[in-house]
Amino acid sequence: MMSVRHFLTLLDITPSEATGILNRAMVLKAKQKAGEPHHTLAGKALAMIFDKASTRTRVSFETGM
Repeated sequence: MMSVRHFLTLLDITPSEATGILNRAMVLKAKQKAGEPHHTLAGKALAMIFDKASTRTRVSFETGM
């Protein structure tokens, strides 16, 4: 089972974790540009919970997800 960590500020991750995240993003972006499929989130579920209704925020997060 994975441990839960919160990422609220840049201080919540180490410099090496930040570098890893950015490197992974570059790989995924290159694959997307080349039209290569990736299965990074296959079998995973993503959820959003908001205190207040906000169509703009919801649509922004859905697009990102």
